[in-house]
Amino acid sequence: MNIYVGNMPYSMTETELNEIFSVHGSVSSARVISDPATGRARGFGFVEMANDEEGKAAIEAINGTNHGGRELVVNEARPREDRPRRGGFGGGGNRRF
Repeated sequence: MNIYVGNMPYSMTETELNEIFSVHGSVSSARVISDPATGRARGFGFVEMANDEEGKAAIEAINGTNHGGRELVVNEARPREDRPRRGGFGGGGNRRF
């Protein structure tokens, strides 16, 4: 089961995220998403749990709990939607200088 974890403190590491979930079952992976340009955590991540029942139990137990002064938002991850790619450089239209 793939689980979305939002509203994480920016200081949270993948090890800490793994520890929070491993109390509730077997964690296959824990990822903290970071900004590719700055390397700074973006405040959300994903946890993959081997067993769906353990994943559901972890969601119930962890959602709304306080970690690092922030209330975690935890739910089953939805598949990523295909979003249209934006053109680079913005679209200024007819700019006159």
